[in-house]
Amino acid sequence: MSVRREAPERRWEVVHLDLSEGAPALPRQGDAGGLYLVFWWRGLPLGQREVPAEALPMTAARVAAMAAEAVAPAVADRLGPWPVGEAGLADLRGLEALDALGAVCPEREGEAVGVSVVVCTRDRPEPLAACLRALSRQTRPPREVVVVDNAPASALTRRCVDGFPGVRYVAEPRRGLSAARNAGVRASTGDVVAFTDDDVEAHPDWLARLAGAFADPAVDAVTGLVLPAELETGAQRLFQRGASGFGWGFRRRRFDAAFFEATRRRGAPTWRIGAGANMAFRRRALERLGGFDERLGAGAAGCSEDSELWYRLLAEGGACLYEPAAVVFHHHRREPEALRRQMRAYMRGHTSALFAQFGRYRHGGNLYRAFVALPAYYARGLARRLAGRPAARDATWPAEVSGYLAGLLTGWRYLPPRAYDVSACEARGASVRAAEGPPATP
Repeated sequence: MSVRREAPERRWEVVHLDLSEGAPALPRQGDAGGLYLVFWWRGLPLGQREVPAEALPMTAARVAAMAAEAVAPAVADRLGPWPVGEAGLADLRGLEALDALGAVCPEREGEAVGVSVVVCTRDRPEPLAACLRALSRQTRPPREVVVVDNAPASALTRRCVDGFPGVRYVAEPRRGLSAARNAGVRASTGDVVAFTDDDVEAHPDWLARLAGAFADPAVDAVTGLVLPAELETGAQRLFQRGASGFGWGFRRRRFDAAFFEATRRRGAPTWRIGAGANMAFRRRALERLGGFDERLGAGAAGCSEDSELWYRLLAEGGACLYEPAAVVFHHHRREPEALRRQMRAYMRGHTSALFAQFGRYRHGGNLYRAFVALPAYYARGLARRLAGRPAARDATWPAEVSGYLAGLLTGWRYLPPRAYDVSACEARGASVRAAEGPPATP
């Protein structure tokens, strides 16, 4: 999609359109810079389009034609080829077939899977409360919700959790998101452990979709679609347009040994499998792999503890499914400085993870990405900036380069192979489950 420029301070409206109710006309939006449209068929997300303010108002017929084009790839993924442009498709006839697939209902195949939800947080009671309210509205309730308070500096999180009956509070004094996530795994009892973040609100069908994806016994992990909760600021807009890299859009995708072997020589792009704000793992896979690498993640090297675990999963022959029907809504950073800090942390963590992956497997693609692909990418960004023609994604270029260089310095310490203590992880999980007693039937 081509990059359009607008004043960075102008907000964009996030608008969700259910095509089962028809395509509406779109009026002008006052001072908004435009509309970020998400097209759904009942509870199933199918596509998105950006409509700048100058393209408004827009007739219902034009919206229908745009929607038909936007949703065609996702519809083809679920129903087979859908020839956009032929007579009759502009009014969206034919999408009713999605109902016959059961695509708008909680997945029956996943009903036998007990799912625990882990939310890691640190002194952020307001967004945490919104996250927990969304989890309380799930059409398929979780077996349990575990909130891990990471290196707390106050009792704010504990007081927040006390307001939600049935939610379990766990304090993890060691600083770092990976340490907190591992603590959540140890404290939980479900066959599947799902993770989301405190700045996320889950769609009511989120957990049902995740559980349904585990109906395939070969699937060890599932990720889902992350949509913006709002695009009120320029920083949020910038993150959504190029910096987030959340997932693969609105089509399902399977990542397995074939994907890994086809891409690992230049660095398997496991960072694109999904986002830590919307992921789930079979417990046995987490225990087999030894959990999250506690050298990585927020509070440690920066980020990428999720993508490093996906890398290990694929390298060991496992499979991960991206299921865009499992939707969460993420509150992006509102301020430019917060976004710059976030992007620096992303790149520091990503680069560090490349060295951790090489240290364990000696896959040369990790060093290729660290010393060839990333420098070339940032060199192109520098050339655009020097030529006075920067792309939108270049706005965070200095912060990303700073994070990349910091990751090089950090990553060298990760070259010796990491000995993951799998037996200890399994033993801790078994002791916690024994102490809790047999879990209730979900």
